[in-house]
Amino acid sequence: MPATRQPLSIAIITLNAASQLAACLDSVRFADDIVVVDSGSTDGTQALAASYGARVIEQDWLGFGPQKQFAVDAARHDWVLCLDADERVSPALQTSIENALSNPSSAAFRFPRCNRFLGRYLKHGEGYPDWSLRLFDRRQARWSTDAVHEKVVTTATVGTLAGDLLHDSAESLATYLTKQNRYTTLAAEMALQAGKRTGFARIALSPLVRFIKFYFIRQGFRDGLPGLIHIAIGCFNSMMKYSKMLERRNTDAALR
Repeated sequence: MPATRQPLSIAIITLNAASQLAACLDSVRFADDIVVVDSGSTDGTQALAASYGARVIEQDWLGFGPQKQFAVDAARHDWVLCLDADERVSPALQTSIENALSNPSSAAFRFPRCNRFLGRYLKHGEGYPDWSLRLFDRRQARWSTDAVHEKVVTTATVGTLAGDLLHDSAESLATYLTKQNRYTTLAAEMALQAGKRTGFARIALSPLVRFIKFYFIRQGFRDGLPGLIHIAIGCFNSMMKYSKMLERRNTDAALR
């Protein structure tokens, strides 16, 4: 561990995350400040966070981007690492973070996120490296206001750190599919608001192009059946987003 480094805050948003939060908090004990912004948990999440010394703030749900920015604004230090409750900082990533903060070469850093799906950490295809920009100086970066697929926006050059952020979601396949259905609806609405269009070609070809890219070119086949299923769901999601855009466009046209 470097003798001196920039102080670090951890910002986490939660909702009924008691079953996963402890492992997340265990992985960031090296931080100088932890703030948990909770949007109404009823499963003991707030008490669990407080038991780890985290500051707990209650905040009604604002949407993914705004909620995460609220947590960043509540941090005590300018350098912030943003996490979800089902994510863990690996020892290798911790070392990289602490070294980076001893003499920051950039105001924002990304690192690979390794996703666990159907009991297996995916190392190829769509699931890896899943680059995630989560460590940044809040004076030079912030979360976007997107309701879904939110991202950190910055004009600074983004550095890259070694070590994986482990995404260890314990949700069932049924829960995962329910969440994906919600995400495709939000993604369709955002695309329409941005003036994007849909049609036969996008609906028919986007899943095929996506499958070729992630299963063959990005070697998703090396992750076995979990990799195949993960990519297949992603292809279906692509088709559903464009299909929902078509449905919304047709509905709006019928109401005119």
